[in-house]
Amino acid sequence: MGGVKNRNTQRGFRELKRELRAQNNSHTIASDSKVKKCMNEDGENGWSPSAFTAWKLILSIRIGSAVWSGISDCDETYNYWEPTHHLIYGQGLQTWEYDPKYALRSYLYLLVHALPGWLYTKLVSENPLQVFYLTRFLLACICSSCETYFYLGVVEEFGVNVGRLTYALLTLSAGMFISSTAYLPSSTSMYLVCLAYGAWFSKNYKLAIFASALSTLSSWPFTCILAAPIALDILRRSKHKMFITWSGLSALAILPPMIVCDSFYYGRTVLPTLNIVLYNVFTSHGPDLYGTEPWTYYLYNGVLNFNIMFPAALIAVPVVYLTSLALGVQRVPCSGKRLPLLISQLGMYLWLIVFWLQPHKEERFLFPIYPLLLLAAALLIDTVQRLIHLLLRVSSTTTQHVSKMRGYSASTSWFVVFTLTIFGLLSASRIVGLYQHYQGSMSTWLEVSQLGPSHHTSNICLGKEWHRFPSSFFLPSTSYKIGFLASDFRGQLPKYYAEMSNSTIPTAIYHKDFNDQNLEEPSRYIDLEQCHYIVDLDCDWCVTSRQPRYSLEPGWSTLSTQSYLDSRSSHPVFRAFFFPFLDSKYCKYSKYLLLKKSQDGL
Repeated sequence: MGGVKNRNTQRGFRELKRELRAQNNSHTIASDSKVKKCMNEDGENGWSPSAFTAWKLILSIRIGSAVWSGISDCDETYNYWEPTHHLIYGQGLQTWEYDPKYALRSYLYLLVHALPGWLYTKLVSENPLQVFYLTRFLLACICSSCETYFYLGVVEEFGVNVGRLTYALLTLSAGMFISSTAYLPSSTSMYLVCLAYGAWFSKNYKLAIFASALSTLSSWPFTCILAAPIALDILRRSKHKMFITWSGLSALAILPPMIVCDSFYYGRTVLPTLNIVLYNVFTSHGPDLYGTEPWTYYLYNGVLNFNIMFPAALIAVPVVYLTSLALGVQRVPCSGKRLPLLISQLGMYLWLIVFWLQPHKEERFLFPIYPLLLLAAALLIDTVQRLIHLLLRVSSTTTQHVSKMRGYSASTSWFVVFTLTIFGLLSASRIVGLYQHYQGSMSTWLEVSQLGPSHHTSNICLGKEWHRFPSSFFLPSTSYKIGFLASDFRGQLPKYYAEMSNSTIPTAIYHKDFNDQNLEEPSRYIDLEQCHYIVDLDCDWCVTSRQPRYSLEPGWSTLSTQSYLDSRSSHPVFRAFFFPFLDSKYCKYSKYLLLKKSQDGL
């Protein structure tokens, strides 16, 4: 009996090889049609979430991000939340990028975000914390809508299976959770990349051009890199007239309002989009002043935010092409319905090459390609499914058994469930870990927001914790102000916008104490005696001559204590992820304090 089974297996394998050879030579025979149907069943057809269902699920997760995510980048606080607070309430901190001499940031970008909050203060409540979370909720709605459109475009171009996988990865991803409600141009560009690529995949070229132009001109000019493949595809289809026309119309729709708005606020004719390119590309110092990172930075960061899907995305295109070359394009396609895989994924690889080579690296720099990374990972998973299905066919003993096999996505659903379970659990561990380990800072500022009314200016002081300040939206009212204490940080700190002077609006006033080289400006500091409250991280290793332990200073009492991860004393893996029952063993915590000057010290 064993010999008969072996001969049947060998005969089935030989028949499979003949079928593969016949398909690769484009012979249309009956057995080939059965095999092709078997391989493609429910890969291009089958169930997928409707647009409304997909939107509802992803919106619920993005709202969770709006509520539970902290602010991990001080650039978000000082370059976006603070000037927005100034536009709404007339008080906020100003960075050197907003000085009219440099004019690197667009006030039109801020006004778009500030308008809903301003209306809320006029119609509902002036509570700044409510305005903060209202803005985040709106960002969650915009992001989930753009992601849903991107998902529908992926289904249109790559089929139902890749679309389902992409949607699942978007929904489960820790990276998308973090970036989705961040008030940053890189997050805005991520929304617009979803919109542009979704339109591109759906053959809505006009919308693709406009979304790309909007991202490049009004959000982050460097996202023109991601628009290049779209432009290349449109031009190779001989749609030159349409491309030129809509590029021009997009520029006319975006640039004049931006120039008028920013020229008004800066008091001179200015185009911040041009200024930021000139500063980053053509100055001798540029962004490198703010720190450089080794080449492994994005590798580690990608694994933290996407775990197994980040390396999968990096190798996706080479693996798909090699597999397609070995087994034939009918078995493993190396293109979508219209686009070669190399063109559809070109933007992601160009972005990685450009930013990986830059000495100055930040997590937010990769935000715009997060959806593209997950699409690439979905394409790799789809290819692995096809390979597994092929192996299952090879192991089948008879041709009749082969003909009865389900489609490749159905027969390998167990593999998808296994992969997504691992990805989902690691992503959830990352999300919970970020909240569990670092929520002490936001919780402390929520305590600050509940301080009682002040009939005089009350200074809430920050030393080494200046970079974790979530914004003035967490201050109870404009009678509270931020004061900076000297610390080991020797760079340039922001200052409050000036009052209107001689009919000159605050945003148009030049300041001699701003510089574009991140040089320390001592005038930013105030004395400890001027502080009414202090927010500080109490830890042993961070005490220096410029960073005393304020909780032990005479005349100060503790109003609030929160736990905050001591990263130096915690295990690298367990501080990056959350593991129940093991966290307390491998992670150590410091105290995040809200201190108040006692009556004796007043």
